[in-house]
Amino acid sequence: MARDFDRQVAELQVRAALFNRFTQLGTPVTVAMP
Repeated sequence: MARDFDRQVAELQVRAALFNRFTQLGTPVTVAMP
């Protein structure tokens, strides 16, 4: 359970980092959140 949770957290962190990077670039990006 812990591994799956950590994996989900890591994926969310990566998505957040990518989303923040696109936002900083000022590129209109549509992200579908689960």
